[in-house]
Amino acid sequence: MNIKRAKQEIKNCIEAYLLKDGRGEYLLPAVRQRPVLLMGPPGIGKTQIMEQIARECQVGLVSYTITHHTRQSAIGLPYIVEKEYAGRPCSVTEYTMSEIVASIYDRMEETGLKEGILFIDEINCVSETLAPMMLQFLQCKTFGNHRIPDGWIIVTAGNPPEYNKSVREFDIATLDRIKKIDVEADYKVWKEYAVMTDIHPAVTAYLEARPEHFYRIETTVDGKRFATPRGWEDLARFLEIYEKLGKTVDRDVVYQYIEHPGIAKDFANYLELYSKYKTDYQIERILSGEPDTEMVRRVAAAPFDERFSVVSLVLSHLNGRFKDIYLKGRYLELLREELGMFRQMAEKTPDTEAGTKTAKAMTAESAAALLENLAAEMVLDLEKRHKAGLISRREEHLNRDAAEKLQDYALTLEKEHIVSPEEGFEKVKELFGGEAREYDTMSETALTMLEHGFDFMEAAFAAGQEMVIFVTELNTNYYSVNFLRENRCERYYEYNKNLLFEDRESDIRKRLAQRT
Repeated sequence: MNIKRAKQEIKNCIEAYLLKDGRGEYLLPAVRQRPVLLMGPPGIGKTQIMEQIARECQVGLVSYTITHHTRQSAIGLPYIVEKEYAGRPCSVTEYTMSEIVASIYDRMEETGLKEGILFIDEINCVSETLAPMMLQFLQCKTFGNHRIPDGWIIVTAGNPPEYNKSVREFDIATLDRIKKIDVEADYKVWKEYAVMTDIHPAVTAYLEARPEHFYRIETTVDGKRFATPRGWEDLARFLEIYEKLGKTVDRDVVYQYIEHPGIAKDFANYLELYSKYKTDYQIERILSGEPDTEMVRRVAAAPFDERFSVVSLVLSHLNGRFKDIYLKGRYLELLREELGMFRQMAEKTPDTEAGTKTAKAMTAESAAALLENLAAEMVLDLEKRHKAGLISRREEHLNRDAAEKLQDYALTLEKEHIVSPEEGFEKVKELFGGEAREYDTMSETALTMLEHGFDFMEAAFAAGQEMVIFVTELNTNYYSVNFLRENRCERYYEYNKNLLFEDRESDIRKRLAQRT
């Protein structure tokens, strides 16, 4: 299965393992909670999804790569204790708590999360001395004499033997005690992830044109040659930084991440052309509705790779705007929630007209103070969730922006000497209205840009395959789908209906022809 399906399977497993009865006991006892084993080639995201799963399930996470451990660090160090057996004193060897088990208790103490995931990577690459302990761990959920705490789910990952010379095969007794999930590379799933995490558009455009280069491992006389999703993502992040520094990513730099000479050379050549097209075709002018007529004719007559790159550039600019609108909308949602709480708190504040000295003292700065308190609570909650690993960087930034805006509102109320909570709420409501209007303006501008995008596509490609690619991408990109759900574009719906219907009809005819 692909990594997206594997992620959902693990989430379902966690939900099932952590389900409790009316007495607060786990419905599935620990002995029946099989550890999960993710088995698949390197670089496809097995390790990376664990943080996402823990965050989405709101549970703790402790991660270890078992190849970094010795027998002593995994099961603990021996020490001598004096005991009495059958009336006779004896010296007995016991063990300190395993570093791994201790880390779970430390994590529980730090975050307050009593349930979580213990993730052990490279589980089938342990040393000779540690191998028996790992089998005991998988079968009995213990390291040495110490059990994994109840409520902590064991998830492991490993590579098949063909990818790692250090791999040890599990016997049937062990395999019969785990949930084994085989994972394969899947470009379409990775592309969804790439959109949500802002992978550089040059990388996604290249892989869209050459999906066979997304994941490849070859054994040659010169050694291993490979390209992996991990390599593409790391290269994309590095490419972003190099662009900010004004530096060029050439073939040698690409090969540091994509260790397949042919693919590295091909991408380096594509990247050079991509940068050239970005300058030559002036995408900003296209989306502002002022494309050069000669440029439109030139792209219409260009080779397919060039036409495809230009379409990708147009989509990248549009999706960037759609993403900004999505984030602005999410920020407004957070701010609206806090202002709803502000209103409720303001309604409970003593009335300044009450005439008492105490009431006036409480409300002299009450509106601003309420907002400051809300902002402080948001920041405190953020710090707790950040420490527990329960919030993504993007959500953290949006929440911090909302908290800072509440502080700005409080400062405005103080400057304008607004003392009444009711008046304060009306003022804040007015300020929030300005934010909402800014969001509406962003949406209107993006909708106009999308119309100009369709103008260009029609002028250059009519209803050809480039238009199909354009509309299909609008259908599949998370941010464009979110935007089009809220903003109606007639031409999008027209092309979506006609082009994609014809495409499906053509596909059906091909299948029928193959059967006959």
